[in-house]
Amino acid sequence: MAVRRALLAVVAAALLAVPVATAAARLPLTTRLAHALEVPSLNPATSGAIAIDLTSGGIVFERNADTPLAPASNEKLPVTIAALRTLGPTYRFPTEVLGDGDLVGHTWHGNLYLKGFGDPTLSSSGLGKLARALRLQGIRRVAGRVVGDETWFDTRRTAPGWKSSFYINECSPLSALVVDRGVYDKHIALQPALAAAGRFRQVLRAHGITTGPVSVGATPPTAISLTRIASAPLAQIVVFMDRQSDNFTAEMLLKQLGAMEGSGGTTAGGAAVVVSALRDAAIPLTGVRIADGSGLSLDDRLTVRALGALLVAAWDDPSVREVLWGALPVAGVNGTLRNRLQSGPAHRAVRAKTGTTDEASALSGYVRRTYAFAVLENGRPVATWSAHKAEDRFATTLAVGP
Repeated sequence: MAVRRALLAVVAAALLAVPVATAAARLPLTTRLAHALEVPSLNPATSGAIAIDLTSGGIVFERNADTPLAPASNEKLPVTIAALRTLGPTYRFPTEVLGDGDLVGHTWHGNLYLKGFGDPTLSSSGLGKLARALRLQGIRRVAGRVVGDETWFDTRRTAPGWKSSFYINECSPLSALVVDRGVYDKHIALQPALAAAGRFRQVLRAHGITTGPVSVGATPPTAISLTRIASAPLAQIVVFMDRQSDNFTAEMLLKQLGAMEGSGGTTAGGAAVVVSALRDAAIPLTGVRIADGSGLSLDDRLTVRALGALLVAAWDDPSVREVLWGALPVAGVNGTLRNRLQSGPAHRAVRAKTGTTDEASALSGYVRRTYAFAVLENGRPVATWSAHKAEDRFATTLAVGP
């Protein structure tokens, strides 16, 4: 009898739960999105969220949409989109070897210059291609030096507004000439161009070309080009940058924007190009401050309105849409979303850029091909677990739909 009563109670509870769940599902989407953000330990005044219908362009939900907030790695979104719009998805970073002298027999009488143009992916493998090309030209000995030329960028190794602990720990030293992300002899080199020249000298020797010592300096205007290589297309580079939220690639790309399209290879020069690209795309810039490329800077500020408009503009740009779609982490599948949203309606349906620092948490991207959304949360410190919960609930609610 007691067992029967228990079974009846379970059935009754289940029947009662059906109308409640159904009633909750009938709540307007805006109400459910607001509820999704109601997570303890988060300050609503220092959080913002927006959702936009990609078909109509209409705003489905917004909260504190114009509040300037620290974006963490959501800063990489404007950098990515500005780079794709200005440099183009097919852009490749070059690296060049030039010589100041003459080839007599098998000896190059003069210096070799390894000139970097900001390639964040330059590796020892790439140096091997350069060495093989020089050997094919008959060079077996370099009487002069191997000189690393990093003059394409400035020599500032960090970006404005970084905590001192970010240097090395969060991003390798910046330079127009970096090989193997600055790793040389099993440590991060503080002089990347000198380390690159040293590594090139090692690679040349491995290919049967002896040289003099290494140094750094500018390539003289009289030097002639001997060989060059190019990176993978930008479309492939931003996949790694955004899926893994790679700070080094983002900072190098920002400086490249300054060198190619702005006032020079500086962080400030690149930031000005990003702002100009946002302005050209009619992105609302009130409260927006681009201080670096990675989002590590304490000076960065974005609004969810700007992020939402940027995502919509990227969606409407045929040269950007599919590249960005392919670069963003997929919920529960890869990149920085690999361990989030591993089940439920948002699983595989959300593609979004994450962002996490002590002061900020963020998630911005797309839900299927239906919505663009952005959530930014700040605190001192921000409650990361709670922030992730609110972001995931917001994205899941959009995945469920109206």
